[in-house]
Amino acid sequence: MKVLYAASEAYPFAMSGGLADVAGALPKALRRRLVGCRVVMPLYEAVPEELRANMNFITGITVPVAWRRQYCGIFEAKVGGVVYYLLDNQYYFKRNSLYGHYDDAERFAFFSRAVLEMIQYIDYLPDIIHCNDWQTGLIPVFLNSLYRENEMYRNIHTVFTIHNIQYQGKYGYELIGDVLGLPEGKSQLVDYDNCVNYMKGGIQEADRVTTVSPTYAKEILDPYYAHGLEGILNLLSGKVSGIVNGIDTDVYNPDTDPNIYENFNVESIDKKVNNKTGLQAELGLPVRGDVPVIGIVSRLVKHKGFDLVKHVFENILEADVQFAILGSGEWEFETFFHDMAQKYPDKVGFKMGFIPALARKIYAGADIFLMPSQSEPCGLAQMVALRYGTIPIVRETGGLADTIKDSGDNEGNGFTFKSYNAHDMLEAVWRALQGYYDKQGWRTLQIRAMECDNSWGKSANEYIRLYKQVLGK
Repeated sequence: MKVLYAASEAYPFAMSGGLADVAGALPKALRRRLVGCRVVMPLYEAVPEELRANMNFITGITVPVAWRRQYCGIFEAKVGGVVYYLLDNQYYFKRNSLYGHYDDAERFAFFSRAVLEMIQYIDYLPDIIHCNDWQTGLIPVFLNSLYRENEMYRNIHTVFTIHNIQYQGKYGYELIGDVLGLPEGKSQLVDYDNCVNYMKGGIQEADRVTTVSPTYAKEILDPYYAHGLEGILNLLSGKVSGIVNGIDTDVYNPDTDPNIYENFNVESIDKKVNNKTGLQAELGLPVRGDVPVIGIVSRLVKHKGFDLVKHVFENILEADVQFAILGSGEWEFETFFHDMAQKYPDKVGFKMGFIPALARKIYAGADIFLMPSQSEPCGLAQMVALRYGTIPIVRETGGLADTIKDSGDNEGNGFTFKSYNAHDMLEAVWRALQGYYDKQGWRTLQIRAMECDNSWGKSANEYIRLYKQVLGK
């Protein structure tokens, strides 16, 4: 079985979010299970020079973009045993950021078509192209409408994974003739709700559709979560399923992580407190090993639950507690946490931005991890927190519901609440703080958290089963 994993970003080449983590880890896990898997992505300006130095140029080709053809350079690199193909076009990809450009529709139409054209020039004919999010949603559309008559493409199947349904690639109808170049009568493949919708095309034309958690697969059939795609998803619900993401347990390993203050594992969990005191010192908080520290590492946006946090934040600060917060996002929440850090310098440490090394220190040094999302397709932070013995508080939605179970039954690995309500969240925080002071019970909970298996191994096995179903094996 040969899988070509198509993604708009992948660790370690270019990253903006969780997709890069998945595209960097899942192919590696599949290869460990003797499944052929290679990755294809754009060659962005952001790819580091040290990785560029080890890339090999395969060939240059031209790729149809509607009525014109554009150059595409095919480069190959190998990282962690996985072969990566990086597709070069400096006009489209030599930019200072991955997304957010006026011509994203054209950039990723080019990329989707280039992925298919590339297959003729590499020594790897995939059985399955695994597409991810709207940026690759056109691959199944182009494959079925433009390439099926070519013998080389006749037996290629497609899987399309929705990582976040909120971002769909919605554009005007002018794209159909000027950018997509679909055959006559095929424009309906991307026509949805009075616009061109790349994700809708991927959902309709792929052999199977997956999401990044079983609960999210059910949620997106509901208009509350589907952002307008509930119609097509309910129509095709028989081919929609959810497989929860994993984390790379080699990368996120408190026993070897070079970013944290002191390494530890489940056998030496007492050393975790040294990470707390190191974190407190770095954030300018009073260094106290006995006070519970609540960590937050997130984009500071409303759908991550920060309107709830803002509403009851000062109520929480009435307790003997500290916060370690890292993130950036909407001005409202950046300003709020900045003001709280100024007002309560002994209780709130806040750093604005994305600082990967500090994020690891928060995962390792905090006692509790707060993640009260309004919606969360999968979420990786809660699983990373578990790995570092930091107990999550989450709302029961999407992947949070699939990975965190309330410890009220003495079997769970965190604290949960159901309704999207600030005081329900506050009650979960009080329960966690109460649990923290039961030292024996808390230690048991930490060990249970660190022993959770959220590795890519389980998820990779589920993807292999899915691939076999797609291939009829």
